Amino acid sequence: MSQEGNVRIKKEGGMFWLTLNRPGARNALDTAMLSEIGQAIDEAERDDTIKVVMVKGEGEKSFASGADIKQLYDKQPLEALLPGMQALYDKIESLNKATIALVDGYALGGGCELAMACDIRIASKKAKFGLPELNLGIIPGAGGTQRMARMIGKGRTLDMILTGKMIDGREAERIGLVNYFVQEEESLIDKAKTVAGEILKKGPVAIQIAKMAVHKGYDMDEGTAMWLEKLSQAVVFGTEDKKEGTKAFIEKRKAKFQNR
Repeated sequence: MSQEGNVRIKKEGGMFWLTLNRPGARNALDTAMLSEIGQAIDEAERDDTIKVVMVKGEGEKSFASGADIKQLYDKQPLEALLPGMQALYDKIESLNKATIALVDGYALGGGCELAMACDIRIASKKAKFGLPELNLGIIPGAGGTQRMARMIGKGRTLDMILTGKMIDGREAERIGLVNYFVQEEESLIDKAKTVAGEILKKGPVAIQIAKMAVHKGYDMDEGTAMWLEKLSQAVVFGTEDKKEGTKAFIEKRKAKFQNR
């Protein structure tokens, strides 16, 4: 994958930086960019040195402004049933690494849905979130009707979708759409690196299993979800990382996890 294409990647100290690189089009998500995002995610998943994937947009105007409208115009009904963007975002959600979205500028439609597919969202003072698809005579189709409702509730989600309104990073943090709102004096990248730094200290197998337990258990009844949690704990109890993590704590030193 070209480093100068629609997506740029950089690996740095256990972090995998995935930058959406169509600033002239406000990082609109056309088919070429979506394909390259998928390739980048596959690469991150295969790399055992990576613990955190950082997703950001090039430029200061947009994280991602949504689907490419010119391509959307030509879409036929049965194309909506193809895996497409929804499958890509499901892949990001179930990635065996932690994911952080750094939202600076617009995160609209598919861009908002991309941010919601990540585990953690950090918004700058310039961030704007919205699902304006009804203005085009369509509905959010990459998880927006479902992920947002699970994050902020049905009432707020319906308000966002039916009115098409945009909210800023501060409001997004207040209602639970983002985890962190970066104040003016604080760098978005610095905050993301701080959050990633805490994750980098953790056991990689435990990261993967914890994500799975939360995502899969969320839609189960509580009793079944608790059983899933027990089974998940049984898996990590059998890892070398569990032995190393507990031994390091007892010996008052930093753990050296081996991803096994």
